[in-house]
Amino acid sequence: MKISSVETFILGERQLLVRIGTDAGLAGWGDATLEHRVGTVAAAIREMSGLLLGKDPLPVTDHWNRLMRSGFYRGGAVLSSAVAGLDQALWDLRGRHYEAPIHVLLGGPVRERVRLYTHTWGSPGQTGNPERARELAERGYTLVKASIAGPVDFLARPEHVARFVADLEALREAVGPGADFAIDLHGRVSVPHARRLADAVAHTAPAFLEEPLRPEHSRQLERVTAATTVPIAVGERLFSREEFLPVLQAGIAIAQPDLSHAGGITECFRIATLAESFDVQIAPHCPLGPVALAACVQLDLAVPNFYAQEHIIDLGSAASDDLSILTDPGVLVARDGHIERPTGPGLGIDIDEELVRQRAEEVGIPHGNPAWDYPDGSFAEW
Repeated sequence: MKISSVETFILGERQLLVRIGTDAGLAGWGDATLEHRVGTVAAAIREMSGLLLGKDPLPVTDHWNRLMRSGFYRGGAVLSSAVAGLDQALWDLRGRHYEAPIHVLLGGPVRERVRLYTHTWGSPGQTGNPERARELAERGYTLVKASIAGPVDFLARPEHVARFVADLEALREAVGPGADFAIDLHGRVSVPHARRLADAVAHTAPAFLEEPLRPEHSRQLERVTAATTVPIAVGERLFSREEFLPVLQAGIAIAQPDLSHAGGITECFRIATLAESFDVQIAPHCPLGPVALAACVQLDLAVPNFYAQEHIIDLGSAASDDLSILTDPGVLVARDGHIERPTGPGLGIDIDEELVRQRAEEVGIPHGNPAWDYPDGSFAEW
């Protein structure tokens, strides 16, 4: 069996699918989405495809090494996302060849279902919507998440801190003591302000505070973890074991690698193993579509130190538009806040290839993230 094609399909600014075809008729799929940079990653995949065409797809680790390292310049969001999508597709192919789910090839399941969490959203200026949080808890979710309202000043005024505390108290009341909520600080917060906020909300017992600092300030993270008993989670903008090692050493509680950014299943399995040595659990970042989520679920089933799986797409029923590219959407439908262990080969899902080809778009100019400014006109982190 030889690789005969490497194709990419842009389905929007937040969905770039990869298909690796073979001369044996088998194909594997992956998600290489780098949000709002899908055209850039698609170009990188095209440039990398020469390392795969005509090769046996089964030695996934060897392919990963060559894709990640043979270009001499390596790492970063774009190249790591390109490798991630290709790696997922290679694992999917390997699973289909051996007629086994990826988690079985990784050593077998250590659990029978995957705990999910999703977002409570919230109106402008609000950290989370208590009504949605309550609804999710009633649907069986034991963990929900909200993002801090922004922009956030270097040291926010007392009125803003008071609003943040009140919002978290409302979330705690909404979900009750039997569920958890997490707060995403989204890299919007300075070291001193992160410490202040952690002190202010510790009484609400959040499950974790996510990404208090920008990733370029990871070396400062220990100043936050050492100052609070609230667990700290980071990782969605870290792309390798080498980048995770300092934050693990800094005392985080939850590592959040993104399987579509951090080198795919191959590297994220290694990140999870490294995290386990630090008594850290993983909660893979996944603000993407069903292919990326399916890859996460396969990893979640195989690693002992799994905590919870993020999703933002609608998993409420098989009729969800977000699952429409799957021929059997029911595989990813949430039941009591969990996804049951998929037993199909590879990623455990099947793609409606004809529909994907119909929906594929040309590379356009992306809208990108919201553009925020402070009152003085200077740039503010989104």
